[in-house]
Amino acid sequence: MAPRLRHYIPVGLRGRSGEELSMVSPARSVSRLAMSFVLAATVAFGAKPAAAQESLSLIRDTEIEEILAKDSEPILRAAGIDPRNVEIIIVGSKELNAFAAPRVMGFNTGLILEADTPNELQGVIAHEVSHLAAGHSARRDEMNRAGMRPFLLTMGLGVLAALAGSPEAGAGLVGSAGYFGTLGALGYSREQESRADQAGATLLDKAGLSGKGLADFFDNFRYQEVFDEARRFAYFRSHPISSDRIEALRRRVESQPNYDKPDTPESLAAHAIMKAKLDGFLNPQVAITKYSETDASYPARYARAIAYYQLREPDRAIRLIDAMLQEQPDNPYLWELKGQILFEFARTEEAEEPQRRSVALKPDAPLLRVNLGQTLIALPDKAKVEEGVAELRKALTQEEDNAVAWRLLAEAYDKLGQDGMARLATAEFNFWVGDQRQARVFAMRAREKLERGTPEWRRATDIVLVSEPSRDELRELAREGSTTRRSR
Repeated sequence: MAPRLRHYIPVGLRGRSGEELSMVSPARSVSRLAMSFVLAATVAFGAKPAAAQESLSLIRDTEIEEILAKDSEPILRAAGIDPRNVEIIIVGSKELNAFAAPRVMGFNTGLILEADTPNELQGVIAHEVSHLAAGHSARRDEMNRAGMRPFLLTMGLGVLAALAGSPEAGAGLVGSAGYFGTLGALGYSREQESRADQAGATLLDKAGLSGKGLADFFDNFRYQEVFDEARRFAYFRSHPISSDRIEALRRRVESQPNYDKPDTPESLAAHAIMKAKLDGFLNPQVAITKYSETDASYPARYARAIAYYQLREPDRAIRLIDAMLQEQPDNPYLWELKGQILFEFARTEEAEEPQRRSVALKPDAPLLRVNLGQTLIALPDKAKVEEGVAELRKALTQEEDNAVAWRLLAEAYDKLGQDGMARLATAEFNFWVGDQRQARVFAMRAREKLERGTPEWRRATDIVLVSEPSRDELRELAREGSTTRRSR
């Protein structure tokens, strides 16, 4: 059964004058929101027919992204790819799948949860990087049309409370369609698969890692070979598997010097934390049983705390978190989780201090800063709202495409009575989610309120120019000499 996600109905976020400022509802919170669009992708669940459908989500979580980045880094470096130039994407889906494309690497939550060890996950990473390095992207014209810049509505610091919408609202979010179209365009031949196996084994050994996990992962799903196409996991539809190929891969990795090298205790611990966190958010009812009260390990308590939060037992969750903070007072993710729970259960003033602690402990994480900014602008204090604006703008210096930060800024500027800035922030929000029409509309409105010639006014003009302006809009800009595009 697919994870049960909370859904919110999109409504217009309205300013003091009643003007609609955003196409997306503020909901209860954004910090643990992922986008779940009503463009349900066709996926296969094990033995279910391919017509079975699941709404996919794009997830942001600093802790999980860092674990995945750390797992990927030595493999990317071995392939001659700078890890800083690769964006990690997490797709909220129980379907087993992963992909690598220029500057992007994606993992379904289903694949992460199926990987028993860090080395198995690194085996998949090495295999995907090998496809990328060899230029194996099949149906390249389709991939180019789909676009490789994924639709990243950065919904703050957590996982899997969904912000779902009507088909009409989802239709405007064209970036997402491009992202999911890219997934559909991936596919490899059996020959390419065998080459990627061998190249992946080479990359793992070059990185000083065992190739055992690579062979083990494919061996674990050997049964997929006997399923017809419609019943296979998506990963094995685009990556055809065979027993001969698995045996050839096993022989290769067993001959390598790092084959018996075990996962480090640190990587094992991080892998367990990542899976526990996903279990707590995705499968809270299952997590309560899977991570029983008798299990005193950190991952088990973490999973239970998240599960209790998801099951609307905040006091029980916070008691567990406070006990863990006694042991790990410098863990920014525990402070983040505590602040998020307090915020979501309308204890906003109490949420401020934990959010501040999370940012102080990890000041280079923009998502944590967005979380703090969200809390500050929700407080009934003008000075706090202004501070929240500053925090959101700091986050945007690191992630200018963070659509949620722009939406929150629109809300904050409206509270401060800065109508031009509120409209500009709303234009930015729509620009980064790919809704050119709304971006252009709000940029034009912002220009009416902003002082002519200021950087903000020029930015509004630039958004108009790159968002398919009408002839009338172009004539209006031409009359004032504003038809030359500027860099930001």
